Amino acid sequence: MRHVHGRAWRAGAALAALLTWTGLLAGAAGCTSDSTGLGGVFGKPPAPEEAIRISPGDGDKAVRPGRKLSVRVPEGHLESVRVVKSQDASETPVPGRISADGRRWEPDDPRLALAARYTVDAVALDGRGRRSARHAAFRTYVPEERFIGYVGPEHRSTVGTGMIVSLEFSREITDRAAVERAVRVSAEPAVDIRPHWFGRDRLDFRPRYYWKPGTEVTVDLRLRDVEGAPGVYGLQHKKVSFTVGRHQVSVVDAAEKTMKVRRDGALLATVPVTAGAAKTPTYNGKMVITEMLDVTRMNSRTVGFGGEYDIPDVPHAVRLTGSGTFLHGNYWAPGDVFGRTNVSHGCVGLRDVKGGGADTPAGWFFDRSLVGDVVEVVRSKDKKVAPDNGLGGWNTSWAKWRAGSAVR
Repeated sequence: MRHVHGRAWRAGAALAALLTWTGLLAGAAGCTSDSTGLGGVFGKPPAPEEAIRISPGDGDKAVRPGRKLSVRVPEGHLESVRVVKSQDASETPVPGRISADGRRWEPDDPRLALAARYTVDAVALDGRGRRSARHAAFRTYVPEERFIGYVGPEHRSTVGTGMIVSLEFSREITDRAAVERAVRVSAEPAVDIRPHWFGRDRLDFRPRYYWKPGTEVTVDLRLRDVEGAPGVYGLQHKKVSFTVGRHQVSVVDAAEKTMKVRRDGALLATVPVTAGAAKTPTYNGKMVITEMLDVTRMNSRTVGFGGEYDIPDVPHAVRLTGSGTFLHGNYWAPGDVFGRTNVSHGCVGLRDVKGGGADTPAGWFFDRSLVGDVVEVVRSKDKKVAPDNGLGGWNTSWAKWRAGSAVR
């Protein structure tokens, strides 16, 4: 009995000592709770904003696109990170990855979208195995000024082999390199395609030589949120694609007053024409068809010739330059001028009838042409057409064309 009582007493004394020791620790550390259930024995866990640090911060507004989105932990490792971008009434997960050491998450694309709300949900384990979770949200800057690029040719069109991809911007671009990097033009089969700037509002792309028939070309505009000028950001993220058709080049000899039409190297026809008169000659050089109109009005006042003519129903009008050079049907001139006399105000005229005839030279050529076909004028008593007048870029050497890029 005395032996048993002694053992019980020693056990009770040990339990009392343990409780006293634990109480002293509790009194020193204060009232705490953690995943171990031992009160404050292992210290107080850090606040969520310290355990998981998110930038930009929770509640931030008007965050500029130059800020970097990141999630990091000072110790331990991230278990999961989910980021969602809400923009234009749609939600999109933001792809990213956790670093090899588990300390940082960053998005695959470092650029923040404008006019968007981002939400971040992250879970991490600290160095002592304690789990923390954090939710944060911020909004990005909403710009007052935007720009877009108008693309030619049209989406899903079939064009001639001389087509030049041309973008005209709605605002002047001062950071041309940034905008140029945001536009990608690719082809299948692949070919070297280079950009060239004309001023601050136009960017053209072409290969060294004419496209091969059957080539598929894709223009990928990634202009959204690109700062093209101070405080002016792009609005578009779209793709335009087109197919290159057969190869047709027509050569107008202004001295002979003829046009030879060749397709895939074979001569289709030699057509009599009337080119620009001595005082109003036609430009020399390679010009690309950019527009085809069954009928259009031509008024001399719109091209700086005063009131010399105003024809309301010019048939089979094929635009060659932005300044107003057309290859078109002509029903008002005597039939004997075609192939004999140059009488136009700079255009190239083909015989036609009022209302446009399908079986006339003008109707024949119109029906066999595509936007993107090349019409080259030779032996005219005028200068060569400027490379930015319409799609005149084929008149520029490859070396000079490449030098027109803003990206070095």
